[in-house]
Amino acid sequence: MKYVYILKSKINQNKYYSGISKDVEKRLQCHNSGQSPYTSKFKPWELITYIAFSDSSRAYEFEKYLKTGSGRAFALKHLK
Repeated sequence: MKYVYILKSKINQNKYYSGISKDVEKRLQCHNSGQSPYTSKFKPWELITYIAFSDSSRAYEFEKYLKTGSGRAFALKHLK
């Protein structure tokens, strides 16, 4: 399974991050420990939601969509 997840910064309530992982909890720990250069500036993070995909290619497509303008709007409206 692949999981597409959305995080929200606890220090900047307007900052969200979407990513993909096989292990969401482990990946959240990486973000909160500063191992990801982009997200380290806005840590700590909290998990807002995640979606499981049995098809890896669909998971990657959905994650890519969430990083677009319309994908961010969709996530804020429906997945927040």
